[in-house]
Amino acid sequence: QVRLVESGGGSVQAGGSLRLSCLASGSISSMYCMGWYRGAPGKEREMVARIDSDGTTKYADSVKGRFTISRDNAKNTLYLQMNSLKPEDTAMYYCAASRLRYCSGSWWEYAYWGQGTQVTVSS
Repeated sequence: QVRLVESGGGSVQAGGSLRLSCLASGSISSMYCMGWYRGAPGKEREMVARIDSDGTTKYADSVKGRFTISRDNAKNTLYLQMNSLKPEDTAMYYCAASRLRYCSGSWWEYAYWGQGTQVTVSS
């Protein structure tokens, strides 16, 4: 069973940076698509960023130019570099992975999830 564990969340002031990590208990080489989702009270769960096995990325419009997703298959780790953070970025961030042979923006198509790491950005 693949287990995903997020880390790196915390509290920062607007304009600050955080780097989230998602460590998998097993190989992520078979995970065609991995991504980061976030959820906040009163808001629909949204895709923040995703990356396929070839390194092709996709970002939510709200984070383009500020966030960078990457993966290191040798370390079985997914990353999310978050710069120029805004209060609107405050949410629980989740790591997700899929073996489907396409990279989906729909959260229900990801079979593997971490338990989340909280990111809080103050004004």
